[in-house]
Amino acid sequence: MALFAVITKQHPVGISADEFRHRLPEGFAHHVDLVKRGIIKHSWIIAGQSGGLNVYEVSSHEELTDALYGNPLSSHLEFDVFPLSDPGGFDVDEFATRDAEKAAG
Repeated sequence: MALFAVITKQHPVGISADEFRHRLPEGFAHHVDLVKRGIIKHSWIIAGQSGGLNVYEVSSHEELTDALYGNPLSSHLEFDVFPLSDPGGFDVDEFATRDAEKAAG
C-alpha cells in the first residue's frame, strides 16, 4: 500500500460559484465514502483557504486517480499530490553503510 498526501483546492472553472456551492454535498458524500472505505486515512481542512489536506492509502496510482477523479466535482478541483513514505520502510543501517562507503571514497 502507498500513502499520498493530497491538497485539494476549489477551482470552479466553467461553473458559477453558486453552482459549485450547490453541488458541494455531492463531493462531500464522495469524500465520506472514501473515509468509510479506508482510502482516506486522515482529513484536515486548511484554515483560511477553500481546501483540505487528505492522506490516501491506496494500492496503486490508478486507485488514487480513481478516488480523486471519481469525485463529482473533480473537474472543478485542483489537486497537489505528494507521495509519502512510511518511516518503518527504511533500513537505517543500509543508509548508514551507503553514506560511510561514499565518505570513504
